[in-house]
Amino acid sequence: MANGNRVVTFLEPYKVKVETIKYPELADPHGKKIEHGVILRIVATNICGSDQHIYHGRFAAPSGMVMGHEMTGEVIEVGRDVEFIKKGDLCSVPFNVSCGRCRNCKERHTDVCMNVNDKVDCGAYGFNLGNWQGGQADYLMVPFADWNLLPFPDKAQAMAKIRDLTLLSDILPTGYHGCMAAGCRTGSTIYIAGAGPVGRCAAASARLLGASCIIVADRNKARLDLVRKAGYQTVDTSSETPVPDQIEAILGHREVDCGVDAVVSRPTVKAMPTAKSAPRPSSIRCSRWFGPAAPWGSRASTPTSTPARRRPRWRKRASSRWRSAKPGSSRRN
Repeated sequence: MANGNRVVTFLEPYKVKVETIKYPELADPHGKKIEHGVILRIVATNICGSDQHIYHGRFAAPSGMVMGHEMTGEVIEVGRDVEFIKKGDLCSVPFNVSCGRCRNCKERHTDVCMNVNDKVDCGAYGFNLGNWQGGQADYLMVPFADWNLLPFPDKAQAMAKIRDLTLLSDILPTGYHGCMAAGCRTGSTIYIAGAGPVGRCAAASARLLGASCIIVADRNKARLDLVRKAGYQTVDTSSETPVPDQIEAILGHREVDCGVDAVVSRPTVKAMPTAKSAPRPSSIRCSRWFGPAAPWGSRASTPTSTPARRRPRWRKRASSRWRSAKPGSSRRN
């Protein structure tokens, strides 16, 4: 057992610090002992865009919070109630904390688990969501380990590809889920707005799902070069040539089957006018009539596909505090 635990701590907007705290225990955020958890030695972790939002003060976070929610680690201590995860396992850690037992978890809505946060049905590492310690650290306690951890079958092979496998905890599933929500399937043509990390993960996911043509758009020339080298078609949104015209040059027509928006932020959407002439994310504008689109940036809290050229109405479901579409609009799978 180590004497301490080095962590990245959020102090205030634009100020973080590496410091040493006590080694984690098999206990929940209230200090209650739990035996369904494990202690991980963190092998690799990512810096997410959400971490930057916290750093810039866009997401509320208490001073002293340990940051990080994209982790891969080796199990070094196991609670006595853990059945399948073993000491020495190398595991990927999903960013959200869930129990696997409540109604929401059983319905596959693990992002709104009802048993990991006293204040709201949602828990996550390194957020103000249940006080679970973040994973930008040497060590991390993971609760409900049999449910929350994905062990790799071959540890040596996994370590050889650790930088790739670290993407499994958050960013790659985000891009993959975006493609799934957009309806990407074998033979689809798909437009992905944004050639950043999430956009590139969405492109890789679309390829995995069998898309026939994957078009990635951005104004950043360096990012477009990376995408082009990976074998995807590109659209330069800074060009004087309209986006539909660039798509037509690639496909022979001006619309794709589906789209994923990996760019738009919520503040940008709030600033948009509400009239019918309001600009729409390019992933929606370029999708065929009633073709699905997943505007991840603008609807991060509504994990569902949005039919293009159709404005769904939303209501709040108080029982589990997650948003769902009204009857007649696209619903979450």
